[in-house]
Amino acid sequence: MGGKGNIHGFLIDMTYLQAKKSLGQNFLNSPGIAKKIVDISGVTENDTVLEIGPGKGMLTEILLARAKKVVAIEKDSRAMPILQERFAAEIAAGKLELIEGDIMEWDPATYGFGRPAQAKYAIVANIPYYITGEVIRKFLTAGAKPSSMTLMLQKEVADRIVARDGKESLLSISVKVFGTPKYGMTVKAGSFTPAPTIDSAVLHIADISNDFFEPEHAKDGAQSGISISESRFFEIVRAGFAHKRKQLGGNLSQIFEKAAVENALRTAGVSEKARSEDLNLEQWRKVVGMLF
Repeated sequence: MGGKGNIHGFLIDMTYLQAKKSLGQNFLNSPGIAKKIVDISGVTENDTVLEIGPGKGMLTEILLARAKKVVAIEKDSRAMPILQERFAAEIAAGKLELIEGDIMEWDPATYGFGRPAQAKYAIVANIPYYITGEVIRKFLTAGAKPSSMTLMLQKEVADRIVARDGKESLLSISVKVFGTPKYGMTVKAGSFTPAPTIDSAVLHIADISNDFFEPEHAKDGAQSGISISESRFFEIVRAGFAHKRKQLGGNLSQIFEKAAVENALRTAGVSEKARSEDLNLEQWRKVVGMLF
């Protein structure tokens, strides 16, 4: 990974790129962990990969060995010449495309993702903690969705998304309506430079789509053929989680007639004493379907 190159007359030390606190940078320093991340992603030679924040290129190098093509978006201008030097051959061959920019301002559809030529793409990234929620939301709700996302994020956030304690949350339900999240592995703080104060985890979200809101995917016989409005679904689920300590029926009765809520819970087979965290995704579908 080390070495020096001469770009535009400047001597560049590829082993030295001080992390910027303002960008939330924690560079992965373990090639073994990088390989495991790519293993978890399931990327193959047929896949186009979008990498967010390649930094020094440790993950990029392994992705290039596995994927058909890598499109890497880097916000830190200091990293661009380092990446251009390190992967000059791959860039020349069209296997790697480097883009300097902010991922939150980047539209995958305008770039070409979602159109037939590059309809399918996967995201693999070690993202800054502070944009975790925004990145997940942006790409799960995008018109040109990735087929999967494999992300390094805070361990506690990964735990909540997969509901490892058996309790759902607004966050976990918001992810599960679009894909299937799986906890890949725990990554200790010492695997990064500088080391964060908490451990991280690799989260893989597979089979990303908008199918949950399509009529043909309704599993409840009574609701078969009825599509669910995405905005309406989240409006109801947010209301259900509005007061965590309250029972679900009480929360929903703030926006619906009590009798309608009781009927919806009964029809969905949900206890009147249940809390929002007790319902799985399919139960939420049934409750929301009855309250439409």
